[in-house]
Amino acid sequence: MDNETHFAGREIHLYSEGDELGDHTRIAYRIAVEYEPESPWADVFASFVEKPGIEKVGALVIGAWGDVGSGTPPDAPIEALVGARDRLTGLRSLFFGDISMEESEISWIQQGDLAPVLSAYPKLEELRVRGGNQLSFGRLAHKALKTLVVETGGMDRSIVQQVGAADLPELEHLELWLGDDGYGANTTVADLAPILDGGRFPKLTTLGLRNCHYADDLAKAVASAPVLAKLKRLDLSLGTMTDEGGAALLASPGVKRLQSLDVHHHYMSEAMVAKLRAIGIEVDATERQETQYYRDEPARYVSVSE
Repeated sequence: MDNETHFAGREIHLYSEGDELGDHTRIAYRIAVEYEPESPWADVFASFVEKPGIEKVGALVIGAWGDVGSGTPPDAPIEALVGARDRLTGLRSLFFGDISMEESEISWIQQGDLAPVLSAYPKLEELRVRGGNQLSFGRLAHKALKTLVVETGGMDRSIVQQVGAADLPELEHLELWLGDDGYGANTTVADLAPILDGGRFPKLTTLGLRNCHYADDLAKAVASAPVLAKLKRLDLSLGTMTDEGGAALLASPGVKRLQSLDVHHHYMSEAMVAKLRAIGIEVDATERQETQYYRDEPARYVSVSE
């Protein structure tokens, strides 16, 4: 994965200590340092929050905070963000962990407890997190959050359980990258039941359960899940879906009522892809993969794992 170029409708600019702040409606600043930085991450961030106009910054990107490839935890950015709550009063969108593959494989990124950050920013509307090791939200309750995205190469079930028990009355977009069991993923369809039953998030319209190594079983569960009744967009992309999962989606009345279905990066046949594209909604079924075989056993891979 690469560093993102855009976030929250803004172009991402890497902040340097001598910079003055630009148009906050067009720019999201990334605060990041290299492997052996001239200044520690905390010093760069301290310079940033002292700039005139900092209260207008609406979107912020937290990049590498040091030697992230060897597991350095994000203690400094968590502490700094909480300490800057009275300066970053306009913050509405936060991307915590915009770390590229060159900086660290996604499965190596050490995260932390983000509950203090959410508590410090009660007006935050969007949170995107990359990396799942030691990630926690605690008792997840937030009155303003509309978008929550968690990207991992292997998600621990504790994260899904925290999200499934969350109090997020304004949540409209939920996206979980479940990952591969070879890189720490240990969730099951049963762990997702509180999300799939549709009663947890009253305003949810977009659900992404992506990058999943049990994509066929997931598709079968989603195809008959009550949550489909409220969704406009369903994203099951980046996983290992075969015709078995595609057939479940094809037979689902709830899927046919969606505005869009995203299953790109999949292992379905061309015939199944054609059937899905003919159901009358927007369907992204690009990036078709060919099943490989190892000792006569099928081998299929999620898009993002290591």
